Amino acid sequence: MTDRDRSDVREKDVVLVAEAALAAAVRDRLATVGASPLVVEATTRAMMHASRLGVDSHGVRLTEHYVRMMEGGRVNPRPNVTVRRTAAGSAVVNCDDGPGHVGAYRAVELGCEIAREAGVAAVGVEHSSHFGAAGAYALAGAEDGFITFATTNTDSVVTLHDGAAPFHGTNPIALAAPVPGERPWLFDMATSSIPMNRVLLYRSLNKALPEGVAADEHGYATIDPFAFRMLLPLGGTEYGYKGAGLAGLATLLSAVLMGTTLDHDFIPMYSEERSTPRNMGHFVLVIDPERFAGRALYEATMSRYVAAVRAAPRRGDPEVMAPGDREWKVADARARDGIPIDPDTARFLGFA
Repeated sequence: MTDRDRSDVREKDVVLVAEAALAAAVRDRLATVGASPLVVEATTRAMMHASRLGVDSHGVRLTEHYVRMMEGGRVNPRPNVTVRRTAAGSAVVNCDDGPGHVGAYRAVELGCEIAREAGVAAVGVEHSSHFGAAGAYALAGAEDGFITFATTNTDSVVTLHDGAAPFHGTNPIALAAPVPGERPWLFDMATSSIPMNRVLLYRSLNKALPEGVAADEHGYATIDPFAFRMLLPLGGTEYGYKGAGLAGLATLLSAVLMGTTLDHDFIPMYSEERSTPRNMGHFVLVIDPERFAGRALYEATMSRYVAAVRAAPRRGDPEVMAPGDREWKVADARARDGIPIDPDTARFLGFA
């Protein structure tokens, strides 16, 4: 599969915007609803991460949604984020119903501090909201030298294996690890067949969905983004138990462990009810390699591992890539050519 095959948007559908100009426009729109500097910076950072790396479904196209939620009161634009240390290697961040980006970045920052002391840190987030791409937070920890895992649950849009109604959210899991002399190894995936926001992006582009990823209100597969009512779990109709199980893992760590909202109890992300906070939970795990093999041996082994992945025998022409390789190629191209945004986002941010 080529980079072009994996892209969420196509050249004929988009406006290309330089990274600095796009980030400035996002900051300006968030500031118009009275968002604090902390909220503006964290939310912009997370969305720009996604847009730079080609995860357009979770990139700057979400600016309008977040603005509307702050206007309605569901999301607190000026949260008082607090921390509760619960043990030598654990803590809880209370996001005060602010944007999930703020709580998740604070959890990673705190996790790195604790892991320097304890070797491993588990940090949960409560009273939070949608945090976008989980990879943004895993990457933040890896850039600070730590192996970092991040996950969240969210509202029910994915059926169970052999199910006929939504049960889990798209529930992403992400892990990033430092690689000496390179950008981090980065793995970020939804546990659904595709992310919910990609369906909405395809609606904006008036573009058909891929086969076997979504179903209509009766549970039948559809490629029409306007007929969509639920997603299929990763693995599709035959092996969907794998995606459903991973989604349950995200719910266990983010909601059950944290005492926050279960997937099927959430107010839908996209609903007319915009005034009630959703008490979303997240979970971050941070590991210091120094406390295991030691930093030097970890780095030598990680370098050998990544090199072996890239050198593995391949079938045909496609390049064998380590996790993150495709995203870094996209980031380099977008730094050079500009970041593509869909027509609705271009209008909202003032580029159309």
